[in-house]
Amino acid sequence: MVYATLFVVSFLAATLLPLGSEALLLYNISQKYTLLLLWLFATAGNTLGSMFNYWLGLKGETYLEDKGYVSIKKIQKARVFFAKYGGWTLLLSWVPIIGDPLTFLGGVLRYNFKYFVFIVVVAKGLRYAIVIFFASSLSV
Repeated sequence: MVYATLFVVSFLAATLLPLGSEALLLYNISQKYTLLLLWLFATAGNTLGSMFNYWLGLKGETYLEDKGYVSIKKIQKARVFFAKYGGWTLLLSWVPIIGDPLTFLGGVLRYNFKYFVFIVVVAKGLRYAIVIFFASSLSV
């Protein structure tokens, strides 16, 4: 149940919802759960959440604009940023505030899905690996 909960929280944290998964991960580390499984479930959940954002961008850009959830001005600004730096900007998908919109933008711009998944898995996996490494080293 611990791993499933971490998976769900990590998934939701990667969507456009204002939520973080690191606190739960740190708590689970302090409870001495298997680090590899914590890393796998957190990374998988967070990556799938980003894939959901991609899908929202791919299928729902117009709807979200019409409903006022996303402004055209912000999408244009993000398009310029994405066009300038390319898909490698998705390495920032783990960063709070900007990461989730970047994954949404990947869908809006119809970025190659295979590259999207690869880059996002690397970014999310490294972030959780670093958190786990430092937390377990410090005996949280």
